[in-house]
Order: sequence, then structure tokens, then C-alpha cells
Amino acid sequence: MKLLDKYILQKFLTSFFFTVVVLVAVICVIDFTEKNDDFIQHDLGAKQIILEYYVNLFPYYANLLSPITVFIATVFVTARLASRTEIVAILASGVSFRRFLLPYVMGGLIIGAATFGLIGWLIPVANKTRVNFERLYTKRQYHFDARNFHIKIGPETYAQMESYDNINNVGYRFALETIVGTTLKRRLTADAISWDSTKHAWRLTPQLIRTFNGQQEHLQTVPARDTTLNLYPKDFASKYRLAETLTLPELNAFIKQKIDRGADDTQTYLSEKYERYAYPFAILILTIIGVILSARKSRAGVGGQIALGFVLAFVFIIFVILSRNLAAVGTLSPMLAAWVPSIVFTIIGLALYRFVPQ
Repeated sequence: MKLLDKYILQKFLTSFFFTVVVLVAVICVIDFTEKNDDFIQHDLGAKQIILEYYVNLFPYYANLLSPITVFIATVFVTARLASRTEIVAILASGVSFRRFLLPYVMGGLIIGAATFGLIGWLIPVANKTRVNFERLYTKRQYHFDARNFHIKIGPETYAQMESYDNINNVGYRFALETIVGTTLKRRLTADAISWDSTKHAWRLTPQLIRTFNGQQEHLQTVPARDTTLNLYPKDFASKYRLAETLTLPELNAFIKQKIDRGADDTQTYLSEKYERYAYPFAILILTIIGVILSARKSRAGVGGQIALGFVLAFVFIIFVILSRNLAAVGTLSPMLAAWVPSIVFTIIGLALYRFVPQ
């Protein structure tokens, strides 16, 4: 790495860090003004608010805004070099524009790798504390309100409940069915099922078991008993921002469980998984686009180029949100939806590199 590369890379990373701190600090101040009444209502101290909430909120927003911040940092550094005619001198000395991109690419790779590590393992850990804080103090108490629902808990085993009280962890009108192919082989029914937190098992009220063998039916009554099922109170808990609280290994295991159970919201978690892989690549693409757009002097000055950076970065965020929604309704596959913004902006970047004069 040459001295010039170190100079540009240092400026780029410093500007990125500064932009992240400023933008996220502003967002945290706005968030505090919105939630201050909730904090006062629950009589929360400053230490608890800062350590449990804002310390964990900061990395969340830093990652969420990384496409914007990396683009702004790129435009700011490159536009300043262009305004001082430094880029002209660099290119006039025989350095190709492709070679000039090298320190930016290195910076994008560093930020992208750090982002992947953060969103895969560290930020979800912080989100666990943050999301739990929000559930306790800024959101209404969650009540599981689904009725007459079924859930697959084994290859041929299905659980059914008329209703479930997630506050007391009690289910009513419980049924456990064994279905082989399309044939019902066994059905267990009980008036109620409750979770015993000390035994980590379910307590069933007296049960009626019906066993089917062709046209024959066998009835059996069983007194109240404890049993273990591939079913837990967390299955009925709030799913508020659940995907954000799962590390990559946890997310993979959760998706597998969803697929095994035939859940209808698997697409949401698959989108989250693939977005974590696509995000670092998007950061690199936006870095290159930022250099191409701001490497020439502009009559609008540095401010105008930064404004353009804001616009394009927000367009990218809109693409991400739109693709995520299309994946959620099943219009796009989760993998394609996660990579569509990067693909579109890669095409834009190639077009700009080809047609914008350097």
C-alpha cells in the first residue's frame, strides 16, 4: 500500500466513523424525545436507560444506516479531493482511475467485513437486551390472540388448541394428533394444558385418547400427568423484532424449525438471513458508485454532491424495503429479494463507470 492509498483510506474510514456517530446520535436524541414519557411513566433511571437501551440501540442504527453513511463518507472525501484538484493531479501522474479506486475498495471491504461480523453475531446479542427493554417499557403487553390454531411439532404429530393464555402459559381445548399420510391414527384431547416452569414440562388435565385402526376405534382415558412436547411457551410469545435478536447460527436453526413445522412466516426469516449476506456487498457497490459520481468537480460543490449521495442512499433503502415486502407476500423468493437492491445498484455502477467521464 502506497502513501497515497493510506491517506485516502484513512480519510475514508475516519469520515465514515464520524458520519455514523453524528447521524446515530441525532436519531437517538429524537428517539429519546419520543419515548421520554414512557421512561418517566416506568420511573426508569438514566443509567438503566443508557446501558440497557441506548448502548444497544446505537449499533443497531449504525448498521441500519451503513449504506447511507458509507455513501456520504465516500462522496464527502472524494468531492473534497476533487474540489482541491487533487484527483486531477493523481490521474495526471499516470495513476489510472481503476487504480485510484483501490483504497476505496479496501475501505469498503473493511467496512463490509466488519458489518457482516456485527450483524451476524454481535448486534443480535445487543438487540436481545434492546428488544426486551422495548417490550417491557415502550410497548403494550403482548397477548396471544390466535384461535383454533394448529402447529406441527413432529414429522407426523400436530398440536391444536382453541386458545392460549401467554400470560399464565395455559392452553385450552388441547388436542394432539398423529397423522400418517392423510390418515388420522391417534387423537389425544384434554381440556387444558399448562407449562410447569420448574419441571420444564407440560401439565395435561385428564385426557381422552382415541386410537384408530382401520374402521376400529379404541378409547382410553388417562389421568392428569406431565409430559414433554416439542412445544414451548416461547412459541406463543411476542415475535416483535425476533429476527433481529437471532445470531446467524440461531437464525439458521430457527428457520429449520419453521420449515419442519410448515410455518407460514418462514419467508420473513429467510429474507433476514439473506440480507445479512447481501448487505456487505451492497456497501462495497455504494462505495464505488460514490467515487464515480464525485470524482469530478461539480458546480453544485461538495454540498450538492453530498445531497445527491443522500438521495441515492435513500433510494437504496427504499429498494431494500420494497424487496423485503415482496418476499414477505411471496412475490419474490427471499434470496432474490435480498440481492435485488445490490444487483440493481451493481448495474447502475457499471453504467456509471462506463459512461461517466473520469
